[in-house]
Amino acid sequence: MSIEFEQLKSEPRILIEAALQPVAGTRIQPTGFPDLGPAVYDAPDGKGGVIPTLLVESAQSMANRLEVVCWDEAADDIVPELKGLPFVKVKLAGLGDGADTTCSLLEFHRLNSPYIMSGLTKDGTPFHEVLKKELGMATVEAKKGKLKSKEKGTGAEEGEATDKERDDVAGVVNLRKLAAVCFKYDPNSLVHGVFLEKIAGRLRHPRALSAFIEASGVGRADSGGVKFDRVLPKPSVAGVDAKTGYGNVPFHRTEFTAKSITAFFSLDLAQIRGYGLGDNATNLLIAFALWKVRRFLDSNIRLRTACELELVEGEKAIQVKRPSGFVLWSTEELNKAVGDLIGKCKSQFADPAVTELTWRNPRG
Repeated sequence: MSIEFEQLKSEPRILIEAALQPVAGTRIQPTGFPDLGPAVYDAPDGKGGVIPTLLVESAQSMANRLEVVCWDEAADDIVPELKGLPFVKVKLAGLGDGADTTCSLLEFHRLNSPYIMSGLTKDGTPFHEVLKKELGMATVEAKKGKLKSKEKGTGAEEGEATDKERDDVAGVVNLRKLAAVCFKYDPNSLVHGVFLEKIAGRLRHPRALSAFIEASGVGRADSGGVKFDRVLPKPSVAGVDAKTGYGNVPFHRTEFTAKSITAFFSLDLAQIRGYGLGDNATNLLIAFALWKVRRFLDSNIRLRTACELELVEGEKAIQVKRPSGFVLWSTEELNKAVGDLIGKCKSQFADPAVTELTWRNPRG
């Protein structure tokens, strides 16, 4: 059965929820934050009270996981279902033996990664200059002058002359042109958001696809253990200590139980239509985003060592909350739709689809 996009033409968004459970046992290990630890909070229970809730996976982490499904680690290449989809690949000539690579599908800021922005094309042009030209923007050098206020990092006080004024990028920010350029080199960046801050702070599109995982009705499950050293349980006898990894070291561990665990997905259809890329490109971004959701839910959903989840009742666990009557398309339908639309959008892609750059250590 072919996918019909007409039913989504006037809809502002798609909201999907998926009920999850631990693969084994009842405990889950949540995401943690350096200054916070597990994110536990009270959420409204809909009856005037609150229910203890846990953030199992943050929106930032889920964006990473929804990008990883595009990559085949064993082959070190994009997955076969997405062949022909543009992305930027960088040879890291400035590190190690120079054989390592990275790409816009895996980089933390996508196209705005420093390895990509300062990467060089085959003719030696920095990639940020390629983008700047295609966006119709140009660097305007700042004039030397006196600071109106102390500028952090310049070492200059108010009223002193300085040559540290920042250059700026001039030109009207056309967000549709930004979308077209991003679609040309890396459509994935329009799904998960892009901020070309290294060119100009005005060049940005927010996430079109957002996701997170929450657990409700949670309780702490505290446990612990000991890192056992069978050679030097008392490292002081050899003049070493636990700080360097020796000796028996007890540790504390906090996991959680939950009455329910739910993955939430929100796809902003209005934003995608607002890119103004045409029907085929719009439909590709919608299908690609939903392909990511389906691929993630079809995976083993192993978030951490002690947090492997699965759908509670298989396909029945996936519920589309909006729009009414919409059903998440099957893996087979999405594979075919994405493949067909990649072919139809070829004229809007970079040629070749994979843009190859070389990054050299600026201090090397």
